[in-house]
Amino acid sequence: AVPQGLIRAARKSGQLNLSGRSLSEVPQHVWRINLDTPEEAHQNLSFGAADRWWEQTDLTKLILASNKLQCLSEDVKLLPALTVLDVHDNQLTSLPSALGQLENLQKLDVSHNKLKSIPEELMQLSRLKSLLLHHNELSHLPDGFGQLVNLEELDLSNNRLTDVPTSFALLINLVRLNLACNQLKNLPADISAMKSLRQLDCTKNYLETVPSKLASMASLEQLYLRKNKLRSLPEFPSCRLLKELHAGENQIEILNAENLKHLNSLSVLELRDNKIKSVPDEITLLQKLERLDLSNNDISRLPYTLGNLPQLKFLALEGNPLRTIRRDLLQKGTQELLKYLRSKMQDDVTSLNEEPPVTAMTLPSESRINMHAITSLKLLEYSEKRAAVIPDEMFNAVRSNPVTTVNFSKNQLNEIPPRIVELKDSVSDVNLGFNKISSISLELCMLHKLTHLDIRNNFLTSLPEEMEALTRLQIINLSFNRFKEFPSVLYRIVALETILLSNNQVGSVDPLQLQKMDRLGTLDLQNNDLLQVPPELGNCETLRTLLLEGNPFRTPRAAILAKGTAAVLEYLRSRIPA
Repeated sequence: AVPQGLIRAARKSGQLNLSGRSLSEVPQHVWRINLDTPEEAHQNLSFGAADRWWEQTDLTKLILASNKLQCLSEDVKLLPALTVLDVHDNQLTSLPSALGQLENLQKLDVSHNKLKSIPEELMQLSRLKSLLLHHNELSHLPDGFGQLVNLEELDLSNNRLTDVPTSFALLINLVRLNLACNQLKNLPADISAMKSLRQLDCTKNYLETVPSKLASMASLEQLYLRKNKLRSLPEFPSCRLLKELHAGENQIEILNAENLKHLNSLSVLELRDNKIKSVPDEITLLQKLERLDLSNNDISRLPYTLGNLPQLKFLALEGNPLRTIRRDLLQKGTQELLKYLRSKMQDDVTSLNEEPPVTAMTLPSESRINMHAITSLKLLEYSEKRAAVIPDEMFNAVRSNPVTTVNFSKNQLNEIPPRIVELKDSVSDVNLGFNKISSISLELCMLHKLTHLDIRNNFLTSLPEEMEALTRLQIINLSFNRFKEFPSVLYRIVALETILLSNNQVGSVDPLQLQKMDRLGTLDLQNNDLLQVPPELGNCETLRTLLLEGNPFRTPRAAILAKGTAAVLEYLRSRIPA
């Protein structure tokens, strides 16, 4: 059932979030929310300003994600003002044709369902900007796809598509197109007409070639072609904005000067796990190159001029039969390698034992990466460096090593490093304490194995609802932040055993919610703004440690607090009204 309070609030705000409620169908009164006279209109005849139900707002945003819906009613057409409809993570096998009548719809998320096809009527949604269809069972798409002319984002990854409609060429406002993890054998050349496209992801398909016309896409910035069957790269005469080219895990044998010479903006070139035998000298034309991954190819020699790339911070060459470079040198990291290549360019004038002269090209030494800690201790540490960002080299060094502990404490981080999500399958302990972080990112909420989170001494004022996904979290330290209320999402993380929230400005807690947390043993609320302690807190029987000192409440008095947790809980229980 949907609580009336939610419906009332939705009438005022125009937004209704019913995600994660185990709904197997959407109640009729949700579809009719803008048509039916509300319950309270029959009961309450003296209206205050807040209760004027006739001034309700049309529903514009409806979230039905993470339920058990197997179908959507055609009654969805009763909500013509909808701009956002999110039904991801359900069990939908089809969509109602009435969706085509939602002419104001701008975002439709039907990802993570069991859709086998899409109704033609969907092609009438001319205002649609974002269409998320990933993780379904689609094997074909309607031909009329090109009618969605305002589309900016289209995600079709993880389906069963063997081709895409030629009408894709009409999607001239599309910025991001994700076709990863399908069964595509080729791409239509017409795709090159998408003149706004910045990101194209074709990872993990069966592509043997890329249409040469693709190379004329002037706006393209990121191109992902990993895990296909490519034997060569296209030439890119017009892709002057291309910043990232990922083509690892293919069967590319030859890297030509023609493939490279126009890519003035390229900063990432990833060609690992191919069959490349040599690298052309023209690679030095890529003056903005920061990351070059050539691991696991058949390269036997490198152009020494690589050492002259001014921005290069990461060079991976492991797994190549290099003759001129000793293996121990490869393990010393990018900077040592570049230094060596530069020294060879000086034609062995400098004997290899001496340091080559410091030139304008010598880069400052990058952060020393402790590989022993990563491989043996499973620890990724970059703490007490006063750093505003964690260098990419730290994450690059992890590779496939299962890191369990991350320590980025005592820096100047303003945000959680987005690349932390790369560790989601192994990391269990994260320390981000003593930084300047003001919000928890969605990337952190994806670390599904997290058991310990220390984020004390930061600038947090709230926690996102998405943290509910951290189902294994046992200990969280939020001391010395700026919380004014107890973060409600914590009540729903049932594995929590320890919550440390001292030295914030929390004004109240909900004892009934805390009682449901049957593993909670430690709750530290010292030095907050609690004006009273609810007596029902005494019923939280699992609490072994309850710390309340330094709050402005009158009772329990200091003498009772000094007797310890058991005495405080007993005192609180005695105050519960009979």
